[in-house]
Amino acid sequence: MESELKKGETKGLLEKELQNLIKKQRAAALSEGINIERRMNRIDRVISLLVENSEQIVNALKEDFGHRSPEGSLATDIFGTLSSLKYAKRNLRKWVRPSKRRSLFPLGLFGAKTRIEYQPLGSVGVIVPWNFPFNLAFGPLGSIFSAGNRVIIKPSEFTPSSSDLTKRLVLEYFDEEEISVIIGGPEVGATFCSQPFDHLLFTGSTSVAPSILRSAAENLVPVTLELGGKSPVIVSDTADLKRTAIRIMAGKTLNAGQICLAPDYLLVDKKVSERLIRELKLATKHMFPTMINNPDYSSIINQRHRERLNSLLDDAEGKGAELIELKPKGENFLTEHQGKMPPYLVLSTSGDMAIMTDEIFGPILPVIEYDHIQEAISFINERPRPLGLYFFGSNKMEEEAVVQGTVSGGVAINDVLAHIMQDDAPFGGVGDSGTGSYHGYEGFKNFSHSKTVFTQTPYEFPLKITRPPYGTGIRRFLEIMIRK
Repeated sequence: MESELKKGETKGLLEKELQNLIKKQRAAALSEGINIERRMNRIDRVISLLVENSEQIVNALKEDFGHRSPEGSLATDIFGTLSSLKYAKRNLRKWVRPSKRRSLFPLGLFGAKTRIEYQPLGSVGVIVPWNFPFNLAFGPLGSIFSAGNRVIIKPSEFTPSSSDLTKRLVLEYFDEEEISVIIGGPEVGATFCSQPFDHLLFTGSTSVAPSILRSAAENLVPVTLELGGKSPVIVSDTADLKRTAIRIMAGKTLNAGQICLAPDYLLVDKKVSERLIRELKLATKHMFPTMINNPDYSSIINQRHRERLNSLLDDAEGKGAELIELKPKGENFLTEHQGKMPPYLVLSTSGDMAIMTDEIFGPILPVIEYDHIQEAISFINERPRPLGLYFFGSNKMEEEAVVQGTVSGGVAINDVLAHIMQDDAPFGGVGDSGTGSYHGYEGFKNFSHSKTVFTQTPYEFPLKITRPPYGTGIRRFLEIMIRK
């Protein structure tokens, strides 16, 4: 499919082309039925695409970001993607089996049977953000392909090299009835999400999600939203502070903090706040003795995003915050920075600062002190529900209070980001951080239609009493059944 908007091409022509492709993909999925070997073959080809072209993928990401850590790209966009794909392939045969269910009493006693068949939905639209363009394009395919669906991918216009490579590789490894890629800017994106897909997966910002839902609603398209939000970190006075600091800063500096699950702000027990700040500084210095010319430290995606992050810092400082710049000695990020931005700790943070209302999506970490664990829990519950929540500490009562007393997409204990790596568990948000999930069996079900299939008893006797003319038999049966 030639998917870019050419000069003079109208929205109507693009819509017609997309709708024809959706129909072809839907028909292909339905006609194939449950063909386990073909589903596995598609997953295998995604795996081959990533493994055989890993160097090209790393280079494309470096071009789009100005600089991106090669090891970071291999770990996140390739290894992290392969893991979920391989897990789906290993479990596909088990997932597709019909699920036996109990039939209504007393029909089951006379041979009636009920089962659930998991049927492909058809054509799934996948809208991909710029921060992990390969992971978030190909990672969900473990769930989508295991369920027997086809896919149309819309990559971000902010990563043109990655988008072009995605399209070229898809054309090399797949037919358009299996996967197709459409490239373009906001106009193409608006047209894309208004099409009659059988399901739409959007990964992106909470602010954009309402427009996605409105567009999908025109065609009653079910939507999975993987959004971001402000994922908090609670640090108890029982935490191992050195280990905690290393794990927090490793998560915060990965991809320069441009991750939907990145630690967004710290809630720290006042008794250990000063010691934790010292450890955060030491952890950053240990991982990044240099930054500007360090291949391990990634750039900010573009100048516009860098200016947005700087405006968050300016707003916080103007409202009384103390900024601690964690840059290596002698490095000047105002001149030769290669698009990079050093990490910042923000102390004396208050709720009226933009840094506490907007998702940060960069290497900036506000620090807020609390006196009691319930104070931290209340602080989180007064705000939109986050995609991730992180607790560091060894007090099991505090841990249980956090897990049971808050609502978030997922929780990691004594680490950050780690829950998304668990392939046997669903990944998704709740409330402002999203709806629906993928990964694991729940991901397979999310992209399947659970169809109830009921086979009636061959005997007429148990059915006869339910039909007019009614007699004593039905009355006795209802008297037995209608009770507490």
